[in-house]
Amino acid sequence: MEILITGGAGFIGSHLAEKCLAAGHWVTVIDDLSTGSLDNITAIQTHPKFEFILDTVRNEGTMCVLVEKCDVVFHLAAAVGVQLIVDRPVHTIETNIHGTEVVLSMANKFRKKVLIASTSEVYGKSEAIPFYEDDDTVLGSTRFSRWSYACSKAIDEFLGLAYCQQYDLPVVIVRLFNTVGPRQTGQYGMVIPRFVERALRGEPIQIYGDGQQTRCFCCVHDVTEGLMRLMQCPEASGQVFNIGSNQEISIDALAEKIIQNTQSTSLKEYLSYEQAYGRPFDDMRKRVPSLERISQMVGYEPTYSLDQTLELIVQDIQSRLT
Repeated sequence: MEILITGGAGFIGSHLAEKCLAAGHWVTVIDDLSTGSLDNITAIQTHPKFEFILDTVRNEGTMCVLVEKCDVVFHLAAAVGVQLIVDRPVHTIETNIHGTEVVLSMANKFRKKVLIASTSEVYGKSEAIPFYEDDDTVLGSTRFSRWSYACSKAIDEFLGLAYCQQYDLPVVIVRLFNTVGPRQTGQYGMVIPRFVERALRGEPIQIYGDGQQTRCFCCVHDVTEGLMRLMQCPEASGQVFNIGSNQEISIDALAEKIIQNTQSTSLKEYLSYEQAYGRPFDDMRKRVPSLERISQMVGYEPTYSLDQTLELIVQDIQSRLT
């Protein structure tokens, strides 16, 4: 099978590319390296079934050529990371919405199945825990730029499902919940690599807010397995799936666990959101997915514990710091 991965030099995309190659598929990656990195694909760049294209998914000419020759498209290219979203809201909206418009238009032209990576952010500030895929969304005020990301990804979902309904294009929507693992960078606000880097350096671990907000972290190896299963499942088309872990932990407890696991001397330091981001910020207290739908559809179940995942991340960051 010929697989096209947009954003394939990113954290999740590079792991997905490796998994697809290991399964015997041909893989083409397109990435503009705005948040991805060639370092992420170093191990596979010389693979005989791998091709890397340096370009943006918004380039219709390039995408026309790439989509025509592939069998399926994993659309992972997006503006990601809370810090990036807060700092560059125009880039976020244009990248996410127009990029998906181009991908879907080309996929429809050549009748290729598409998996669109969406986000748990679309649930917004909903307090109906756990989150089910058909739940209402509860978004904050437009004056908080962080919600521009949630809205842009919700538009991606509406557009993908519209192509499926109107043109019978096979489209699968996946809402990712805090995917973590080796190669993830803390540069754009990702909490675990940021905490681990500071712990390894013995620097204060900066916790935004009171630290009692909870999240569910899932290893990238589990997530990419789920993505591949959904792509291979005809019945998944036209549906939305949560993917991640449903084991929640507070950010404060996460910091403690990382300090213990790294045997660090770091202390915890609490910053208000305004101190951290330089402007008012709206956050949600809990973000827990229901995994019933994806479990029933493809038998998905996370296999890596948080401690196992943290061990992989610590080893990865240690190797880069030394």
